[in-house]
Amino acid sequence: MQVDFKNGSINFEAYGSGEVLVLLHGFTESLKIWYDFKDKLAKKFHVILIDLPGHGMSSIINEVHSMELMADSVKAVIDHLRISSAVMVGHSMGGYVSLAFARKYSSLLKGMGLFHSTSLADSDENKEARERAIAIIRNNHSRFLLNFIPDLFAPETRELYKSEIQVLVDEAMNMNPQALVAAQLGMKERTSTLDVLINAPFPVLFIAGQKDNRVPFENIWVQMALTETAYSLILRNSGHMGYIEAKDKTLDFVENFTRSCFKNQK
Repeated sequence: MQVDFKNGSINFEAYGSGEVLVLLHGFTESLKIWYDFKDKLAKKFHVILIDLPGHGMSSIINEVHSMELMADSVKAVIDHLRISSAVMVGHSMGGYVSLAFARKYSSLLKGMGLFHSTSLADSDENKEARERAIAIIRNNHSRFLLNFIPDLFAPETRELYKSEIQVLVDEAMNMNPQALVAAQLGMKERTSTLDVLINAPFPVLFIAGQKDNRVPFENIWVQMALTETAYSLILRNSGHMGYIEAKDKTLDFVENFTRSCFKNQK
């Protein structure tokens, strides 16, 4: 399904009925990453999967896809479906979008999840790394993806999930390089949203991998401590891709978190 947004459209899929759970994917991904989750979750919730701008079947909206712009694209879907409250869980970049959404539309959320994500802005070193990534994408985006995606997994899981990695690579290869650059620029320019966690009037889920080389595990502890109501799942042998590397654990955790959010706030 599609909803108009600015000069393009946003693609989404909806399953099940009842209380709403919105799942957001990360950089180079699409709503398809949640297909292994939605069958079980849709038995209990109204599950909304969204392709963020430039990803999947959603349009490229701007030269820079800021987290705020992406949050507004999610709001467009929510408004289209006339949703008044939801739990929102985002993987990686999807977590950044969830935080931006929470800052702008907090009253719509019953809970929020950071799935291998962080409220911290990029360090100067990370910003420089994004500039290097953008240069590689503009020169040869296939080369970038072939290196970037396998590196998201813990070293010892890469061979085990070789076929899953290939699916992710094949999906990302269909993206327009302009969309990859727009997302990288948006992530580079994002500001800290630590205040959102500190002031969150709803529970916050944290899923962290001890072998995640994208979101340092030690940084997540601080954010958990600053959040009034935090639910945390630590994955000992996972990198950045817990929805694959620890599918059953993370699926159950998201399900239980979502149920508790609605139960506690009725």
